[in-house]
Amino acid sequence: MSTEGEGQDGSGGADESRRRLAIRLPRPGATDHERIATRLAHQWAQMRVERRAEPEPVVAGPSNFSPAQVPWGVDLAAAWAWRFLVIVAAGYLVARVIAFFSVVALPLVVALLIAALVSPVVDLLHRIGLPRGLAAILVVIGGIAFVAALLTFAGQQVANGANDLANQTVQGLDEVKRWLKEGPLKASDSQINSYIDRAQAAITPNADGSILSKVTEVGTALTHVLAGFFIILFATYFFLADGARIWAWIVRLAPRASREHVDSSGRVAWISLTQFVRATVIVAATDAIGIMIVAAVLRVPFVLAIGVLVFLGAFVPMVGATVAGTVAILVALVDQGPYVALFMLAGVIVVQQIEGHILQPFLMGRWVSLHPLGVIVSIGCGVLVAGITGALIAVPLAAAVNAVVQHLANYTAPGDDPIEELSEDYEELGEEPPTEEALERE
Repeated sequence: MSTEGEGQDGSGGADESRRRLAIRLPRPGATDHERIATRLAHQWAQMRVERRAEPEPVVAGPSNFSPAQVPWGVDLAAAWAWRFLVIVAAGYLVARVIAFFSVVALPLVVALLIAALVSPVVDLLHRIGLPRGLAAILVVIGGIAFVAALLTFAGQQVANGANDLANQTVQGLDEVKRWLKEGPLKASDSQINSYIDRAQAAITPNADGSILSKVTEVGTALTHVLAGFFIILFATYFFLADGARIWAWIVRLAPRASREHVDSSGRVAWISLTQFVRATVIVAATDAIGIMIVAAVLRVPFVLAIGVLVFLGAFVPMVGATVAGTVAILVALVDQGPYVALFMLAGVIVVQQIEGHILQPFLMGRWVSLHPLGVIVSIGCGVLVAGITGALIAVPLAAAVNAVVQHLANYTAPGDDPIEELSEDYEELGEEPPTEEALERE
């Protein structure tokens, strides 16, 4: 009976599972067989509950998403590698997009460079009392008038001397033929004619092409040039008149927490771009004046036209002025003969050496903090990515990016000497720069 009492009232510390498995006692008036069967079933249920063991808790193993156990150097190299790949891919994609939209991108870049050059004039007129919009339009119109007058004078000089130059060209070719025959080469008439035929074939490889396709290409190029001119015209005006408003709108596109850095970076890039344009104008003017002086001394025709061509070509750094100077050498060869052409070549080389070893390192290094090697690498990368458009955009872009990176990294202003800035960094940290002897001992 004690078992029945424990099964009914659950006393004696019976748990919940035993209560659920307990079987009711037989009802009053049941037969002996029913009572025996009920008691056996109740005892069997209690035995099963007592024998059932509690399941062991499941212990989780090590996670498969834990960091891989690799050397620290490998982990660091991998982190740098994928970030570098992402940066290179993003930069290449941006460059390809700019090249694809070159019809619009190139005029905008030219307008930005012009605005950086003449913005001090607009600021001066605005300080005098003119509204900024009126000052901007006066500067744009004055610039167009100046360029048009310069091209008109150069064109008139070329037009007036074109007939004489054509006659001199025929005489010059005859002199070249005579020199090939009587000079050290001792070339025969058949060899000279063969060289001339090869040159003509190289110059006109598509003479049998479709005239319609050529006309279409010329028409498309003229359309792009005309559209680019108007884009430059209007973009320059709006950059000068509403540049601050446009920049403020761009800054407000950034998150609020980063607007200060975006604003300061943009202003540093603008300073670097302005100094780059001024340095380029000084270099271009020096090249043009120097080559014009040499051409005038040697009595080479088209002095003004050669100067204008050299000035415009110098805006393609390192190579533009050299290519334009080649035109002066060819004009000297045709008009004055090979000896004067050699003197003209020497003059062009001297002017280029003065530019490359004095002006470029001084102006670009001091004003823009861009090494000549960086200029050459930028031009090469620009040509590979986007051709002539890339060559024009590469150096100003490199100058602006260099200024922004230095500003964000250690707040270095454009034009600061990197060696002096590094020394100041060591002084602020209270450390001495490492010497070669100390590094060798390590």
